[in-house]
Amino acid sequence: MRDPRYDALAELVLDHSLRLQPGDVLRIEGDASAAAPLVVPLHREAIKRGAHAYAALELGSLKEILVAQGSDEQLDFVSPMELREIDAIDASITIWSESNTRSFTRADTNRRQRQLTAQRQVAIRRRDRIASGEHRWCGTLCPTEAHAQDADMSLEDYEDFVFRACHVLDDDPLDHWRQVGERLQARADELGSVRELRIVGEDTDLTVVVGGRTWRPAYGRQNVPDGEVYTSPVETGVNGTIRFGFPAVFSGREIDDARLTLENGRVVEAEAAGGEEYLRSLLELDDGASGVGEIAFGLNYEIDRFTRNILFDEKIGGTMHMALGMGFEALGGQNRSALHLDLICDLRREGEVYADGELIWRNGQFLQDPQPAQLAEHVR
Repeated sequence: MRDPRYDALAELVLDHSLRLQPGDVLRIEGDASAAAPLVVPLHREAIKRGAHAYAALELGSLKEILVAQGSDEQLDFVSPMELREIDAIDASITIWSESNTRSFTRADTNRRQRQLTAQRQVAIRRRDRIASGEHRWCGTLCPTEAHAQDADMSLEDYEDFVFRACHVLDDDPLDHWRQVGERLQARADELGSVRELRIVGEDTDLTVVVGGRTWRPAYGRQNVPDGEVYTSPVETGVNGTIRFGFPAVFSGREIDDARLTLENGRVVEAEAAGGEEYLRSLLELDDGASGVGEIAFGLNYEIDRFTRNILFDEKIGGTMHMALGMGFEALGGQNRSALHLDLICDLRREGEVYADGELIWRNGQFLQDPQPAQLAEHVR
């Protein structure tokens, strides 16, 4: 039976995130089996809008074979056709859905990282085209049994959770995300005048210099669901200790209860209750991997639980997250690492954030609402 919620999600992505126009060339990419329930309505709705849509689907098991059996040369290979394709299309959708989210758990760490580093070339090419305004992209998720199991939910409950977080059941989902954009833009404008943040919580006392950097609101343009404000901090301006109460799931492997000490923007000590060796291997991926590329406030309060999926978890209302590795060049970030590892700090029960010495956040909430400015054209 056709589920109208998938149609509503497809319409939201095409109309709000991608602003799809007649004649646009659109690539829909994802796992052939796991993403199919969303691929079909996306393709159908794109055709209705006059776009030239096509699906680039793959099987997850193909990458497993490459990592397990490929030579170093094969692990490093990036198809020149794929790079040229990124330059030729107007828009793309990535559906992050898997039928087995743990398929690389026992894979050789160095081989998997080598393959991911090569793959990052495509992501960087796409990011550069997005920054120049030549490409529109959005990442979203199609609920699967595997994701539901990770979140400790039934598939039915997980679907309800996903569609509620995306607000596709609202009377006007596009208007909801436009309003979110207005509020978050106002918050980003306020944070833009801050020189230094201090984050205080359980086993956490971290100062982050953000002066001169741009804060950006995330309101459904490149992720659905969405709901955060973020920036790239000054590369040498992160000092102190921080504890990440939620596990980090990266490439099918888990890092539990990570605790970091940073000096002048670099991780100098790293511990974890589980996956510590894996965490250390990621920090050694390249010269920028132990640096900080992002600091952000999670502000989607419909996302109220940990699900082991970063698309949702980094937006949990009342949390902050920090990413090690690649920063955002458009926001002032200078780190071009192949790594972007998001780590989530839960500040909902015991947490304070100070901006230039003034308390602005306590226990998962800003103390004052932002004053919405005139809605910017890019929010529209």
